[in-house]
Amino acid sequence: MRIGTGETVDAARAVAALGLADRELLREGLAATLLHGPGQRALFDSVFDLYFPRGVGGPDDAPRSREELRDRLAEALAADDRAQLARLAAQAVDALGGYGSSPGSDGWSAYQTLDRLRPQTLLARVRADVRGRDGGAGFADRLLDDEIRRRIEEFRRMVGAEARRRVAERRGRDEIARRGVRPTADRVDFLSADRERLAELRRTVQPLARKLATRLAARRRRAARGTIDLRRTLRASLSTGGVPMRPVLRRRRPVRPELVLLCDVSGSVAGFSDFTMLLVQALHDQFSKVRVFAFVNRLDEVTGLLGHGRADPEGLSARIRAEATLTGWHGSSDYGVALGEFTERYGAAVGPRTTVFVLGDARTNRSDPNLAAVRDLARRARRVYWLNPEPRDRWGTGDSAAPAYAESAEMHECRTARQLGALIGRLLPV
Repeated sequence: MRIGTGETVDAARAVAALGLADRELLREGLAATLLHGPGQRALFDSVFDLYFPRGVGGPDDAPRSREELRDRLAEALAADDRAQLARLAAQAVDALGGYGSSPGSDGWSAYQTLDRLRPQTLLARVRADVRGRDGGAGFADRLLDDEIRRRIEEFRRMVGAEARRRVAERRGRDEIARRGVRPTADRVDFLSADRERLAELRRTVQPLARKLATRLAARRRRAARGTIDLRRTLRASLSTGGVPMRPVLRRRRPVRPELVLLCDVSGSVAGFSDFTMLLVQALHDQFSKVRVFAFVNRLDEVTGLLGHGRADPEGLSARIRAEATLTGWHGSSDYGVALGEFTERYGAAVGPRTTVFVLGDARTNRSDPNLAAVRDLARRARRVYWLNPEPRDRWGTGDSAAPAYAESAEMHECRTARQLGALIGRLLPV
């Protein structure tokens, strides 16, 4: 999170006004002064729990058995008693989450705690308790189940925070903040992002696109001024004895470039390609023409599925797979066949004003990489960029043909949305 002088001063004033006696009030005051959007709240809460812990060490009291702990948890969930849930989270980690053989414990695991406690199996029991206590408080069965699941999920988050706190006491808060706190969505690797994180990333497409569009427009305005025309500048300086007093600029007419995307949509690479396609679709107005092609081992144009203003972020991948012809006799990605098919069928889409982006990990599954097709693209296009979601140290390992492709296309590591935004803003032509 980017926190400057203004946010720091506001946070200090909030602490002075709210005091340190009420921990949750302090949390909300700092969140109100430091955060710039709702997407940062989960990260803030995790770090706040590390640096403003509920306590030190383990709980003073502990249940005698796992079943007693489950009984207390069911009662707290039925009553929606957050204070009791917090105490039970500490007790659960202390009783069930420790591992190792040194005095006390070598560490504490939220996963181990929840695996042994299994709070999700208490749903039916808590539902019956709520029904018996107040008749369900007017909830329909489905709404009541959703509410109980929300309470269970909140307890799971408390267990995670408690485990991090206990580990931080032993290893240091700074180390756990770096290694044990879930990063914001824009810093998560595309290849390791789960469905929830990919959905969160899709929600950031429009804000990122607006930022990039503003940056591209500013670059285009600067480029429109042109460069210095040395010959005309020297000629104009004759009236001042050869001293160039006023530079003469070589005016240029800015022309919106054409863009072509070739996207591998197979396996885990699909999330990276989907996000990039949505980002380019949101930047549609910055280009004179945009054409998008998807492939696995066959290639097909999917520009129509990303029609301006009509792209469905949640169902884009499913629509592409349902409506485009992307696979032949096998379902593994084949860059050689796909690139060759593009140059044969759609070669006319690439010209001197065209910038080509290839999105994929360059893993050929031991098939022919068809380097001639990439060289042909580089010869026809203005520029060819290859965005690779794999770490650079994995290029060339196994079936990766990344070093060979990099001889003809300018290849960049692009593992996160933050990296992608920086690369798109820097590489897109004006």
